[in-house]
Amino acid sequence: MSKHNNEPNAPGHFITVEGIDGAGKTAATETIASTIEEAGFSVVSTREPGGTAVGEALRELVLSRDFEFEAETEILIIFASRAQHMREVILPSLEAGHWVLSDRFTDSTYAYQGGGRQIVFERIRQIENWLLGDFKPSLTLLLDADTDIGRERILEYRDDLDRFESLDRAFHNRVRSAYVKIASREPERVKFINAANSISQVRSETRQIVQEFIGKRME
Repeated sequence: MSKHNNEPNAPGHFITVEGIDGAGKTAATETIASTIEEAGFSVVSTREPGGTAVGEALRELVLSRDFEFEAETEILIIFASRAQHMREVILPSLEAGHWVLSDRFTDSTYAYQGGGRQIVFERIRQIENWLLGDFKPSLTLLLDADTDIGRERILEYRDDLDRFESLDRAFHNRVRSAYVKIASREPERVKFINAANSISQVRSETRQIVQEFIGKRME
């Protein structure tokens, strides 16, 4: 797979939003997209698993409660979706000068399959290096909230939980802990947002982080 230059002079930039289920990623992605557009850049919004016809079919499969997978099967399905996503959407959009905004990317794999499923991080890193090389987002916003808050928010809107949402509290606590570990290791890339705050506060902090990022790229 070809590699994309994510330095400031690259044609476009790749921004991702991460967090446990119910953390409020939808509100954050809307704010990020509008902030980028207000600065005069075009945005391609996408998601994982998904983002392509193949990816959406794999998303439906991996989120369905009709099937049970081995952890190894699950992670390979997710990376298969990601490989298609990179080739069809992310790299072409960046090379065309667009900014790409994705709801989840590889950090989710480390959190859900590494933390949640307890797959050794080094095994995930081997697959990541094979498929993505040194490609990483330019900026990641991590929305952090207690897992009970996340569950309450999900149940407020629906009761048909997907395969991951239906897993127990211990699983989601491991996911959250893995995210915190990722953020502590890469503080320049991963910006931590307290998602337990009100939506307006989260939107305000999100906008500020993105505006600062854009400002640095325009200096």
